[in-house]
Amino acid sequence: MFFVYILISVVAFALISLLIFGAVGFKIACVSRRTKKPETDPRRILRAEIRKKNNAYMLSHKHEDLELKTPDGIRLTARYIPAEKETKKFVICIHGHNCNGPDEMSHLFPFYHNEMGYNYFLPDLRGHGRSSGNIIGFSALDYKDINLWIDYLIERFGNDIEIMLHGISMGASTSMQVNNHNPAAQVKLIIEDCGFTSAFEEISVTTRQIAKFLKTDLVVYFINFHCKLIAGYDLKKDANPLATMKNAKNPVLFIHGEEDTKVPFPMCQRLYDACPTEKEIFTVPGAVHAYCYYDAKEEYDRRMRAFIAKHFDPSVTVK
Repeated sequence: MFFVYILISVVAFALISLLIFGAVGFKIACVSRRTKKPETDPRRILRAEIRKKNNAYMLSHKHEDLELKTPDGIRLTARYIPAEKETKKFVICIHGHNCNGPDEMSHLFPFYHNEMGYNYFLPDLRGHGRSSGNIIGFSALDYKDINLWIDYLIERFGNDIEIMLHGISMGASTSMQVNNHNPAAQVKLIIEDCGFTSAFEEISVTTRQIAKFLKTDLVVYFINFHCKLIAGYDLKKDANPLATMKNAKNPVLFIHGEEDTKVPFPMCQRLYDACPTEKEIFTVPGAVHAYCYYDAKEEYDRRMRAFIAKHFDPSVTVK
């Protein structure tokens, strides 16, 4: 009987420990952190300075601050910068995990607004930037929010508008999720940069990098338990662009850094292989997570320009 008590105690301790680890993991992964620690990595410090200049340049242009409410009461915000010349073409740029629209995406403003001449739309995802909420959507909630913005643009500017999505990291997975869930007819093209296959797999990778002794996904299942309980979505089923890729509607340009360990490089190949639509893949040797544009700007621009000319805007001159 004594050994039975010992066994029950050990099992109970293990279960309680996993629940605690799951709660901590959920807080780290799925609860927004708007206050960032000071950067110490020289590359990230340099990128922060570049972002600061990019933000100032972008916001020096005439823009609108927009808001809308989601069905679950979240206040979403976005910045809209109209093109210099009237056009029906829009690009929605979607940022990643624990970032915001300007910091993540303002480097693309000169390309899309100045060179392409498109209307530039920059949302802050729920729990990020100026939007409300403190739960991160990991694409499961975010693609539905982006669809609300798409509906807003269609209602305001007409059924004849044409929209492309460009996302980075979690924003890339959000872009794919929009494309994989019967998007509006006005959505024509997707550019995804370093998106994950699924949030569950992404958190598994991160968890094992932090706690190298972990050999199973048991802790991630407990993180997912808290996510379903608190956030209302499943990291494995609802935040899974790879599983829904068979339903993709529009052409996709896949971009990834070959030295990305945060969203491991092989994820890109798996997403590309699963995509049934017109597609291309562009990988950058030596680039880490979300640095492809910084490491290979000219080629990045060229590949975007060619893909856009082929699938979105035939008036674009391919250089």
